[in-house]
Amino acid sequence: MEHRELGDSGVEVSTVGFGAWVVGTDWWGDRGEAESIDLVQHALDQGVTFFDTGDVYGHGRSEELIGEALGGRRDEVTIASKVGYDFYNNPQAGHGEIPKEMTPEYIHEAVDKSLDRLDMDHLDLLQLHNADVDEVDEGILETLDELRESGKVDAVGWALGPSIGWLAEGDAAIANEFDALQVVFNVFEQTPGTHFMETIDDLDASTSILARVPHSSGLLNEQVRPETELGEGDHRGFRPDEWYDTGWEKVEKLRFLERDGERTMGQAAIQWLLAHDEVASVTPTFRTTDDVDEWAAAPDTPALSDEELDRVADLHARDYDIERDDGMAGFRSSVDGSDLEAVGATYAGD
Repeated sequence: MEHRELGDSGVEVSTVGFGAWVVGTDWWGDRGEAESIDLVQHALDQGVTFFDTGDVYGHGRSEELIGEALGGRRDEVTIASKVGYDFYNNPQAGHGEIPKEMTPEYIHEAVDKSLDRLDMDHLDLLQLHNADVDEVDEGILETLDELRESGKVDAVGWALGPSIGWLAEGDAAIANEFDALQVVFNVFEQTPGTHFMETIDDLDASTSILARVPHSSGLLNEQVRPETELGEGDHRGFRPDEWYDTGWEKVEKLRFLERDGERTMGQAAIQWLLAHDEVASVTPTFRTTDDVDEWAAAPDTPALSDEELDRVADLHARDYDIERDDGMAGFRSSVDGSDLEAVGATYAGD
């Protein structure tokens, strides 16, 4: 397993990380807590050393389980968490968003509570969870500096979402020299990831990208097929049917990436992301030990060649020659797409 540095922070992450939104929640189907702990420990045994959780996942339960699973091996792992959603004072109904709280006092308190749940004395990476650009003022930036100076936090990041877009937030993270920027980024959803890589280059910044949803909600790992029935509460069911209808056609046009069995489509999707130097780690949604075994091994498969990268770029530019609305317009931006239009960026299917 390769490791890459987050910005200039000195914090290193495995190039395949563990997205702990599957731990302590039911967003990807029911899973017992003992099974979740086993999954986390199996990932570490397979070389995954970067574990990315958040205080709102399971209202703190994800952090508790991560701490229980990894506490005895703290020196082997890099632990990230996120703060910003005030679940302490606001109940959550289903998958809906709850109110955020982005004040210096709240962030200090939330970090302390996260450390208590993890039973750890510091976070390797603290991320602001879906913060709006106007919420991250000088007071918040000073708070992040204070947390680093206190030793409670080694590196800082900004996790974008839950909709896709957020150009102002990502550009602000890069301009303010955040160590990490987490964003939805995959072969099918290349905007705004490619824009942020251009911003990093333009500003000669050191910010690293953490790519989440690398398999585009089950398409690129082929876990969601035409015959698949998603269980109740499975987060992937919130994608529109048109997205999957279009995606299955696109997958067939990417079969060349499998190289006659040298890598799976799921591994190729990860290798496509790791071909970009700005990407420090890719965090797939591990649901089983088989997922871990396959995707943790992705960096050991052949890297994509320049020819393969060019073929992917050409297909993406032509929208895979598919003329169909993929139904994702309402999911794509925090500001109804105007931020994307302002920089001339579009999505496949637009």
